[in-house]
Amino acid sequence: MADRVTVIGWDGSPLTDAARSALGAATLVAGAAHHLALPEVPAGAERVRLGSIALAARRIAGHRGTAVVLADGDPGLFGVVRTLRAPEFGLEVEVVPAVSAVAAAFARAGMPWDDAQVVVAHRRTLRRAVNVCRAHTKVAVLTSPGAGPAELGLLLEGVHRTFVICEELGTTREQVTVVTSDKAADHTWRDPNVVIVLGGPVAAAEDGGWLAGRAPAPGPRGWTLPAGAYEGTLGEGETQPLRAAQLARIGPRVGDLVWDIGCGGGAFAVEAARSGAAVIAVDEDPGACARIEAAARRLGVQPQIVLGTAPHILEDLPEPDVVRVGGGGAAVVSAVADRRPQRIVTHAATRDAAELVGRDLSEHGYDVECALLQSVELDTRAWTEKERSVVFLLSGELVRRENTR
Repeated sequence: MADRVTVIGWDGSPLTDAARSALGAATLVAGAAHHLALPEVPAGAERVRLGSIALAARRIAGHRGTAVVLADGDPGLFGVVRTLRAPEFGLEVEVVPAVSAVAAAFARAGMPWDDAQVVVAHRRTLRRAVNVCRAHTKVAVLTSPGAGPAELGLLLEGVHRTFVICEELGTTREQVTVVTSDKAADHTWRDPNVVIVLGGPVAAAEDGGWLAGRAPAPGPRGWTLPAGAYEGTLGEGETQPLRAAQLARIGPRVGDLVWDIGCGGGAFAVEAARSGAAVIAVDEDPGACARIEAAARRLGVQPQIVLGTAPHILEDLPEPDVVRVGGGGAAVVSAVADRRPQRIVTHAATRDAAELVGRDLSEHGYDVECALLQSVELDTRAWTEKERSVVFLLSGELVRRENTR
């Protein structure tokens, strides 16, 4: 095992005295090609080109001597430190940090970033990174080849965002470009780059905020809100107890894309968006779309609102993780199931309708649960009944061995 392992962050600035000292004593140096070309790297040191961090970690673990790993930016932010410290390698490391690429990007843009989401986009995580960009007003995306500004822009079709694209930060080829998301695919961008994605309402807290990254949901407290919060009439399938049960079944989370089909007054869509998920709300009624837009603006979230009739309008929508079907019946549920989301929730007014939907979900490969929900709202001044609701709640979970979407 290496006697000593030092991880040095590099942001293009001259190396610190601590970094120079560690490099001078190194018998093995690992890094990218531009790191290994630095004049401070000892001529007699073994050089390891970083490709797989895990493979490099094994080489370091088997090395007898002093090892240095060079990495861009702050190696503790989505960097090599996590892999090197993994239990299977048994490495204890010292870290000499530098300014992270995210901090440098926001500095170039002249913007604060304590309120930003930070995500990594690889080919396997690109869709989730895009969903975060859909849901949040300020996101920094650490890109990779095949999951860069062009791909982000293409997958954000229908959602307007502004991109601040920072290429090759800390080098003589550094460049900062501002484009709209629909124009990002028209250019070729140099790696490495960081994309700051901006869009939607940005309201700075008077005291500058207190929690970095994802702040608590804005607006009133509660996973579901009373009908009065929506300043309009909600439909029979939008009672607060039913919405609470549907949200509990779906469990929307950051990185998810939620479809709300037949969104009605928009209560479910807004509440799913308050969880941090990206939401596409679909309704054939222009008035319903206008109401959800107003409610979303008032409550500080930004679902994408699509005017159209299901199931036909669903063909052009990006792949969902979870879906709530508020209207359209078995035909819409069947079309949604064809897209294979992880979970689907819906409701039915009668047992016959519930059985029809349940059979269709089962035939599509879903495990189906059904519950009869009865809620009675009471007037607490006289403890008399104000409103009664009885509905069948159906939920389907896709049966498959892997669940990695």
